[in-house]
Amino acid sequence: MSRTSYTFTSESVSEGHPDKVSDRISDEIVDLYFRKSIAAGMSPWDVRVAAETLTTTNKVVIAGETRGKDVSKDEIEAVARAAIKDIGYEQSGFHHAHADVDVLLHAQSVDIAAGVDEGTGLHTEEGAGDQGIMFGYACSDVADALMPAPVHYSHQILRRLAEVRHDGTEPMLEPDAKSQVSVRYDNGKPVEATAIVVSTQHKDGLSSADISDIVKPYILETLPEGWITKDTVFHINPTGKFVIGGPDGDAGLTGRKIIVDTYGGMAPHGGGAFSGKDPTKVDRSAAYASRYLAKNIVASGLVDWANIQLSYAIGVAEPTSIYVELDSEHAALAQKLEKVLPQLMSLTPRGIRSHLNLNQPIYARTAAYGHFGRTPTDEGEFSWEKTDLVDAILKAV
Repeated sequence: MSRTSYTFTSESVSEGHPDKVSDRISDEIVDLYFRKSIAAGMSPWDVRVAAETLTTTNKVVIAGETRGKDVSKDEIEAVARAAIKDIGYEQSGFHHAHADVDVLLHAQSVDIAAGVDEGTGLHTEEGAGDQGIMFGYACSDVADALMPAPVHYSHQILRRLAEVRHDGTEPMLEPDAKSQVSVRYDNGKPVEATAIVVSTQHKDGLSSADISDIVKPYILETLPEGWITKDTVFHINPTGKFVIGGPDGDAGLTGRKIIVDTYGGMAPHGGGAFSGKDPTKVDRSAAYASRYLAKNIVASGLVDWANIQLSYAIGVAEPTSIYVELDSEHAALAQKLEKVLPQLMSLTPRGIRSHLNLNQPIYARTAAYGHFGRTPTDEGEFSWEKTDLVDAILKAV
């Protein structure tokens, strides 16, 4: 953003949105292959999954390619049903126990495998699973998370509504929901919410005003103090009734919410989706790596924001380019970082997987409420959100 005063809007969708149901199922399959392969004594480095999911009225179709420990169709169907149940779908049009689940996964192409596996194909080192460009971004809008405020608070609103739905505080809410937050920036800093949109599925018998009474207090407690003013415009369930939702209301597909998954449009996106892919796919792992580097740069206090692009060729280990973008006052620092960062972290697919410890069943929780700005866990989830590279960056520059 070159202007210092403006209003920017980002959206989020809940775990029950049909596309997010599809993302969750696909990521559960990635985790399943890691769990089964590790338990069988196989190397997690050899796991390959590219799982795509379609959800619609009482129907789930899973397709794609895999490699690793043999996993039965019954096991895949079981994790899909468990995910749907955990999200909360027990509706006549989409029910974890009654939906038909078709599993159409097949073995990974030997031609793709030859380009990726170490010691095969034209190159001796493990190569990228595909060509592509990946972006990582961080900014000082939100302390600790280092994420753009509009998408961060869009996520937070829906996460809070999901919490009170799951714990029974708000039993009239259903899983499907969307949010949108417009934030006014003054002198480059977020200062207030000018408009908030929330549409949430609900049980029959409630009016739009009833839903507003339920939802609005959670919005108020989620946003920073002072951000809601007398001029803030609210649109809560603006179409009125929202009873039919989820995959029964609209078909869902893996990978259709890539802007929601990343930075809400505040930063570029390479175009590749994350969910359903093992970390040999640089669409996922290199996007995590670029976010990790950008976040550590901003966490170092050197700049208020950083944007990083990585690019890869299929079957080739080293990135084809590294680009660091900072504000105009730090052009020399950006050039320095382009040389320094590959010395602090290997940006080959194997190097990224090793540094961020990505060869584990850690992906199901990434499927909703964003892949970035989350809190790293002791189980290894969201390792790319750590800021353990700060000291090395400061020493290097």
